Amino acid sequence: MYRNIVKPTFDFLLALALIIILFPIFILLIVLLYFFNQKNVFFFQQRPGKNEKVFQIVKFKTMTDQRDAMGELLPDALRLTKVGKFVRKTSLDELPQLINVLKGDMSFIGPRPLLVPYLSIYNEEQKKRHLIKPGITGWAQVNGRNTITWTQKFIYDVYYVENISLALDVKIFLLTIKKVIKSEGINTVGQATTESFNGNN
Repeated sequence: MYRNIVKPTFDFLLALALIIILFPIFILLIVLLYFFNQKNVFFFQQRPGKNEKVFQIVKFKTMTDQRDAMGELLPDALRLTKVGKFVRKTSLDELPQLINVLKGDMSFIGPRPLLVPYLSIYNEEQKKRHLIKPGITGWAQVNGRNTITWTQKFIYDVYYVENISLALDVKIFLLTIKKVIKSEGINTVGQATTESFNGNN
């Protein structure tokens, strides 16, 4: 009942309400990112969702597309702008995903949608994370986010899939607020983004 009816209904209504309430913040961030990120405001990427169905995720872009003399993208840390760093630190880059929740591609709480190429290197246990909709935040995010190993992340993801409940969602929601306020677990040490998953880490 909760997983199939209450949770998706709550997701839709809350996403709609937040989009309306936070509309002025959306506009402000769009203007700031337009000027500081060389007109690059949004980041679009294909991600696998429930049952591995691929959808297009949208986030605020926090980095420029600056390249070196060989045409290769500069390291993430060098492309991260001042405004982008603030937006990422405060998790405001996730706000556009409210649109994904409204469309039904995502939930507020669930395993984070990762990259499509990872699908071919998951083991059977790790694949369980795709039995439900991915989330803006999740059990792994409030237990270390980008500071824990991929193995630990998947353990948390599968635990959530197998133990979804209103109580667990409320706990994750409250812990997420705490993490955002403290800006905990945003990046791994010495990196602007987390390392890629290679099937072993």
